[in-house]
Amino acid sequence: MASFHIATALSATLLLSLLVLGRSDATLPPPATPVPPSTACNGTTDPTFCRSVLPSNGTSNLYTYGRFSVAKSLANANKFLSLVNRYLSGGRLAAGAVAALQDCQLLSGLNIDFLSAAGATLNRTSSTLLDPQAEDVQTLLSAILTNQQTCADGLQAAASAWSVRNGLAVPMSNSTKLYSVSLSLFTRAWVRPSTKKPRTATPKPPRHGGRGRGLFDATDDEMVRRMALDGAAAAVSTFGAVTVDQSGAGNFTTVSDAVAAAPTNLDGTKGYFVIHVTAGVYAENVVVPKNKKYVMMVGDGIGQTVITGNRSVVDGWTTFNSATFGELICQRNFFS
Repeated sequence: MASFHIATALSATLLLSLLVLGRSDATLPPPATPVPPSTACNGTTDPTFCRSVLPSNGTSNLYTYGRFSVAKSLANANKFLSLVNRYLSGGRLAAGAVAALQDCQLLSGLNIDFLSAAGATLNRTSSTLLDPQAEDVQTLLSAILTNQQTCADGLQAAASAWSVRNGLAVPMSNSTKLYSVSLSLFTRAWVRPSTKKPRTATPKPPRHGGRGRGLFDATDDEMVRRMALDGAAAAVSTFGAVTVDQSGAGNFTTVSDAVAAAPTNLDGTKGYFVIHVTAGVYAENVVVPKNKKYVMMVGDGIGQTVITGNRSVVDGWTTFNSATFGELICQRNFFS
């Protein structure tokens, strides 16, 4: 019965993590003040679990505890991926179980990337992060929890994955608790009180100070207004741009081919790679791999540019892989 409740338990942890982000920390000492682990864990999603994670001897500040938790989360993510890989290499699994595990394999790899990026940022500073850097790290740590939930949902939906679910139930639950603690400690130490909430506003592309080929030299605030009036491509710096047109008048006739042609591992300093998809109905399942960063897609409007796929769970696809449009990165992509 324990495996039956995996997805429900993870959903509860994810919801609790979001609620904790909105709580006031007015009674807590400043992040640089040394405190015992019990104090550092107060107000996290699971104080008891948090105290079992942090070193029990001595005192440290919230920055040290936060870095420790993220590093422990990274080690845990690598162990979880190894466990998934062992199941996949063991053989004798039904197709549904293999597909669900492959989703978990991909999502676990993303979690490792996200934790590595977050840890690198936190190791460079012991002071409050300013937006958008604080939002970026918070988004990465939140995405890890979402990825865990997606992995659990896939295993829960695959009837043939019952034995796998049983073996992954405890490691997945502990991983989720640990990731949630990391998110809580990060938020308390590095995020200003006014920004301690999940990102809900439209993400803004970085300013480039004239670098790259800008369609408009606009400030971030102007970008939001121009996106509403003229479309996203009118408000950002671009590294390159291509057009997808089914008639053959553009650079590509399919969205997938345009994505494949996008540069890999852009860092955003030169702007976005913009893909303009002209009006039409594109029958394809588009996946943006994680190495295709800072890719922006712009359509010709609602009801004009339509991407539609035909994958379904009934045909053997997992819910994760049946999406018409899959984005495997945590960068800012727009489609209008």
